[in-house]
Amino acid sequence: MIDISERAQAHFLRLLSQQGSDGLGIRLRVVSAGTPAAQCELEFCEPGELTGDEWTVECNGFNLYVDGDSVRWLDPANIDYETNATGGQLNIRAPRIKGEEPGEGASLVERVRYVLEAEIAPRVASHGGRISLLEVDADGVVVLQFGGGCHGCGMVDVTLKQGVEKTLRERIPEITEVRDATDHKTGKTPFYEKAEGVSAVR
Repeated sequence: MIDISERAQAHFLRLLSQQGSDGLGIRLRVVSAGTPAAQCELEFCEPGELTGDEWTVECNGFNLYVDGDSVRWLDPANIDYETNATGGQLNIRAPRIKGEEPGEGASLVERVRYVLEAEIAPRVASHGGRISLLEVDADGVVVLQFGGGCHGCGMVDVTLKQGVEKTLRERIPEITEVRDATDHKTGKTPFYEKAEGVSAVR
């Protein structure tokens, strides 16, 4: 799954030795997995901070803990440490973390989910919002649910029609309509209290 070069292991071991804490390890996770914004994050990790769903990679003198939800995005992955004139550079090559665009044989649901996760969700998240797919029916109607800053937002209709629906129909011609199934009266932290401002997806 993950190949960690000897140079990278030696680099991590040097960093860990400088922390002065026995049993300290390194935790690896993917943030915004499956989207163009995906990236790997590394951090020091005490054994007591583990949640139990991590995969443990035994290295030379320490353990690398891979976040359970990140495992599928890191198969395969390569971690190396390359020296240069100014010191060195840690490189993580994980070709799958940004996801793969569905091929010709992919279902309508798979294509809708990909566009939502790869293009729309990151833009909605920039306004503190979330968006999830509930259904795609046989007539090409997409049903969505909003959360976070989009739940109860006064501009959600603009976001839905001018942003989300426009993007989905441009990318997937079979889509006939996009509907919002969210009960916006229950929103507690809307991005816009009233119908003013701009769409979260432009």
